[in-house]
Amino acid sequence: MTEPRTGLPAIWSDGLGRASIRAVQALAVAALAYAIIWAATRIPLVIIPVLIAVILAAAISPLVRWLTGHAWPRALAVVASFVAILAVVGGIITGIVFLVNNQWAELSARAAAGIDQLHAFLNNGPVPVTDRQITAAIDSARVFLTSSTFGAEALTGARTVGEIFTGALLMVVTLFFFLKDGLEIRTFLIGYLPADHRARARLAADRSTAVLGGYVRGTAIVAAIDGLTVGIALAVMGVPLALPLGVFIFMGGFIPIVGATVAGTLAIAVALVSNGPIQALIVLAIVIAVNQLEHHFLQPVLMGKVLSIHGLAILLVLAAGTILAGIVGALLAVPITAVAWTVLKTWTEKDQLPGPEMPVPELPDGEPLE
Repeated sequence: MTEPRTGLPAIWSDGLGRASIRAVQALAVAALAYAIIWAATRIPLVIIPVLIAVILAAAISPLVRWLTGHAWPRALAVVASFVAILAVVGGIITGIVFLVNNQWAELSARAAAGIDQLHAFLNNGPVPVTDRQITAAIDSARVFLTSSTFGAEALTGARTVGEIFTGALLMVVTLFFFLKDGLEIRTFLIGYLPADHRARARLAADRSTAVLGGYVRGTAIVAAIDGLTVGIALAVMGVPLALPLGVFIFMGGFIPIVGATVAGTLAIAVALVSNGPIQALIVLAIVIAVNQLEHHFLQPVLMGKVLSIHGLAILLVLAAGTILAGIVGALLAVPITAVAWTVLKTWTEKDQLPGPEMPVPELPDGEPLE
């Protein structure tokens, strides 16, 4: 009597067959990831504010826990933390606008002299540029500025301003509710998982929160050092708008590897226009030095244990995020990848679950995981 066949047919049981099954599985996972990314990019006005709110909530939640641990009612701790963050951000924006408005006349006066110096440098520099070539470039820019294409871009920019305001408002509201009801929201979502997966999901959520918070705080410290260093150097050299440019470099520092360097080009341009080519070269050297300090000392010391991601992976993720969602994609790509990597390690037990010798992590309200 022939025994019933079990397992896969012979064509699928050899090495090539198993590789084919894995390839089909990989394609299915890739298709699911593509569908999720496609759906997310269709509603960026919702997805992006929510993601930013999640990241900020992870960074601010330790302050809320500290206040509640010092006998503050939770509602008051949330409101105080929320108002403090809004006050800091609003104060920075107001200060930038005020300083730019006060120094604009000085920058305009220096710009005229700087343009003359730049003109002379282009005429007599290592690669001479004739007045005819300069005039042709200026005429091309003028034609573009007066064309219908530029008008369409201006209308697009006006619509973008409205979307940014709407997204910022949605982000603020979402951040408040994440700080206030984050634990309840997380418990509600985890409740849909099978019972034997909930403990691992809670652990992954705790570790992801720690990674996000550490990433934001570490990045803020690195960006502050970058902006402060360049801002002080610009002020000592007498470059106009030194403080706003320092703040701009600080904001650029939240995009790893390339952000502060790209933001530094604006400082170089202002120094070139207002103070001349020699001062611009000095600013360029300062930006490069700060960039090297960040990559070889600040990032490894402050961010190495938090991210645990190779620099090449960060570059590839930044490129993918920029292609998918522009500047916002570059800003969010690294923290999202860090969280995904943390969840993957936790779910595949690359990071061991707590055992008898390992303390059990606690939820924000002090209750142990079960």
